[in-house]
Amino acid sequence: MASRTTQTVVHFSSAFRLPGFEAWQPAGDYRVDRFRGSSRLAWRRVDAFIHLPAIALQSSAQQMVQLSPAVDAALEKDLG
Repeated sequence: MASRTTQTVVHFSSAFRLPGFEAWQPAGDYRVDRFRGSSRLAWRRVDAFIHLPAIALQSSAQQMVQLSPAVDAALEKDLG
């Protein structure tokens, strides 16, 4: 199965909290990677991840956090 990755930058104008995390994330721009796999009929969403911390924050520790389908769907709707 072939796959492709789409990278986008999303902007949060205020602090937000991801499901399953106690800590609030600061407002700012965040990179989101969406991985899609292909079937015989069409490309379909496989997974989406957000990179923490925000792009502008300088930190030696970074992590990729899997987004829940509901959060990813809300981001896709917001991006148009």
